[in-house]
Amino acid sequence: MSPSKIEHKLPLEVLEGLALDQKPRIVMSEGNDPRVIAGAIAACNSGICQIILLGSQLEIKNECKNLGLNLPIDISIVNPEKSELLPEFEKEYLNIRKKKGGSIKEAQTKIKEPLIFAALMVRLGYSTGTVGGAVETTSNVVRAAIQIIGKSDDAQLISSCFLMYPKGTFPMVFSDCGLVINPDEYELASIAVMAAQSCKKLLQIEPIVAMLSFSTKGSANHPKVSKVVKATKIVKSRNPEIKIDGELQFDAAISPKIAELKAKGSSIAGHANVMIFPNLDAGNIGYKITQRLGGAEAIGPILQGLAKPANDLSRGCSADDVTQMIAVTILQASKSQ
Repeated sequence: MSPSKIEHKLPLEVLEGLALDQKPRIVMSEGNDPRVIAGAIAACNSGICQIILLGSQLEIKNECKNLGLNLPIDISIVNPEKSELLPEFEKEYLNIRKKKGGSIKEAQTKIKEPLIFAALMVRLGYSTGTVGGAVETTSNVVRAAIQIIGKSDDAQLISSCFLMYPKGTFPMVFSDCGLVINPDEYELASIAVMAAQSCKKLLQIEPIVAMLSFSTKGSANHPKVSKVVKATKIVKSRNPEIKIDGELQFDAAISPKIAELKAKGSSIAGHANVMIFPNLDAGNIGYKITQRLGGAEAIGPILQGLAKPANDLSRGCSADDVTQMIAVTILQASKSQ
């Protein structure tokens, strides 16, 4: 299927089209936030999951009353301060942090923090994945995920991507737009592989990867261009199944007419749906221009390379953003391809 003919499906719509064996359980670390509550209820009402809201029973139920919403039976509330899981979590936290020399007192305090508690639920199998960041900063969300859940064995580093839905064209993956500031060629290659996997999992389409630069096929000679070329060769060598080309300017990556002029003979140029930016400056600026001037819907940052799913919300998120990120987290954990 060519990218131009791909349906413009958001993660929730993609997920609803898959046959999952059972409803996964997603833990929301900021369970008393009204956007999180509304988004979680919408996700449950769609029939895609079970939800655990972390927080006070009284506060969450009062918030539901203020919102005029009823909690579905698929939503449970867990207070990290009083959970029966605390002894097990304390033992696990001390095990994780033993090389750092953490004390029992520190462990007893840290495991009651919602981000840490949620990550421990995922690590120990009480939850399929976790979503946070409506209140907490990205750095706090990512730090808890890396410390507790950890990096996947097959990932060189943790990175991020955005699902982009530009008006009038097909959905895309942009990476990395949120975490890795200045990747070297090996890190850039790893980001490309993870973004291709995200495309396949989250959009359910074949990834066509463009390694972006200010140069197309030798039009400029610079160490920054050489990095992109080397990263492309690394991916081709290690992952020959991935359709990838570079270095490409964005117009050559996206427009068949321009690709014919600048990258004649490339089967990737003009058709790419995965855009790999050479550094965080380019990635962050690029996705925000696409979103704010191009009118594209942006979902992310989505974390790549973790052993189990954990994702970050923007502090400016809406309830619908929460629902879509829950769907993303489920898709990441799904075995469906």
